[in-house]
Amino acid sequence: MSENLRSHVVTQGTQRSPNRAMLRAVGFGDGDFTKPIVGIANGYSTITPCNMGLNDLALKAEFGVKQAGAMPQMFGTITISDGISMGTEGMKYSLVSREVIADSIETVCNGQSMDGVLAIGGCDKNMPGAMIAIARINIPAIFVYGGTIKPGHHNGSDLTVVSAFEAVGQFSAGKIDNAELLEVERKACPGAGSCGGMYTANTMSSAFEAMGMSLPFSSTMAAEDAEKAESAQKSAAVLVDAIRSQLLPRQILTRKAFENAIAVIMAVGGSTNAVLHLLAIAHAAGVELAIDDFETIRAKVPVLCDLKPSGRYVATDLHKAGGIPQVMKMLLDRGLLHGDAITITGQTIAEVLADIPSEPRSNQDVIRPWNKPMYAQGHLAILRGNLATEGAVAKITGVKKAVITGPARVFESEENCLDAILAGKIKAGDIIVIRYEGPKGGPGMREMLAPTSAIIGAGLGDSVGLITDGRFSGGTYGMVVGHVAPEAQVGGAIALVEEGDSITIDAPGRLLQINISDAELERRRANWVAPKPRYTVGVLAKYAKLVSSSSVGAVTDLGLG
Repeated sequence: MSENLRSHVVTQGTQRSPNRAMLRAVGFGDGDFTKPIVGIANGYSTITPCNMGLNDLALKAEFGVKQAGAMPQMFGTITISDGISMGTEGMKYSLVSREVIADSIETVCNGQSMDGVLAIGGCDKNMPGAMIAIARINIPAIFVYGGTIKPGHHNGSDLTVVSAFEAVGQFSAGKIDNAELLEVERKACPGAGSCGGMYTANTMSSAFEAMGMSLPFSSTMAAEDAEKAESAQKSAAVLVDAIRSQLLPRQILTRKAFENAIAVIMAVGGSTNAVLHLLAIAHAAGVELAIDDFETIRAKVPVLCDLKPSGRYVATDLHKAGGIPQVMKMLLDRGLLHGDAITITGQTIAEVLADIPSEPRSNQDVIRPWNKPMYAQGHLAILRGNLATEGAVAKITGVKKAVITGPARVFESEENCLDAILAGKIKAGDIIVIRYEGPKGGPGMREMLAPTSAIIGAGLGDSVGLITDGRFSGGTYGMVVGHVAPEAQVGGAIALVEEGDSITIDAPGRLLQINISDAELERRRANWVAPKPRYTVGVLAKYAKLVSSSSVGAVTDLGLG
């Protein structure tokens, strides 16, 4: 069987002589036109430490593709640095970039009739953007994670970029001086790699490993370690084998694979953004997945790993303790993973994990024994109520009060809220409401790491609630509820909240509620007028027009058919 099932349309026949002429200019020789063409989607940039090491991995993958008897063609994809754009208008482009990345990979792979694609990403939206494209185009594919950053160190503590955000809150509350703030800033990010805790990038890389779309152990490797480059080269060889056997992404990205990913995300204490991204990937793959599926799995799976943001350790510590395969084996042995799900290697999950011990090593405490978990149930709870009839996502680990009722402090933007927190205007018992930050309203559903970190830094993390139709960074913890849907821009109840209204966040009861009568809520709804779009031209205007509710993944191609 021909190995270039797709690319032969541009490499074979007399009429394709001009096409071959151009390919010769980029390195093809007489014997290369019957080989499979493999796209290498390279997210390299010096915009962010998350992506600055990716080109080295891309070159290793390129070499691996050639060694395996295929022809690599490298192309670039964009990235936005969430950490650098955080708290600015620029953050509105972050979630948008997920769609741009997906569209760009789909465009190149289909436009050039590629036989397979190896995608390399680092910062948060690189992962779901690439996987959405992979699910759409359904050609043999593998994902290579750029790797995690190593922790910074200061006064005997490990630092991550979230340490710097929290230090701002500590400084504003008078708990540290400017010299200490500067030392944290200088030491928080010591080199290349994605943010070091179980934040969004490490969460999504872990999910992809659990789904079988990345190689075992690859999701927790440090960006700067030699094993990461070796893994990139090995991934290329595995991909070429998948092209030859025509193992396609949709054979791997099944309902079972998504359930495996959700279970692992719960066990490692992953980011709320995983809910949004997995829903979007499932949509692209044609797999039925709903927001309530996360709640079903949460009830069965304990949090096993003591990882930042609410825990003590970072991803490199998890790697040393056994990585994602160790967590997966513990779940598999208790019937919480589908062992028959296939992986990109052609092996099943059970086969991949066959030699992994059933229990973690006793000389580490990053991964807890099954009988001594961090929490008995998962940490990502789906809340509903009159404030979120389509659902909202709460991260409920690391909080002392699982139920809070208090007066609403209403803000129409993240910036206004942060100013109030830093000025000491938020008090214990308050419930902050940040609205018009949803997919359409922002647009772009900004992450609220600056306000939540300022709350933690001010010592209010256990006594202040925060709800928003925007998102939270994977570095966020505390009594926070995001992805409130319907969002304010489309007339969701969050748009109807008034300053001082009583609001209840009840995590165990999975309730998000404004404590007013139905009649009063309907009176306010009748008087509500939708604000004009904030953008009328450009990518943000196009995004706001197309994007769906966060409750179905904030996708941009829903209902187009």
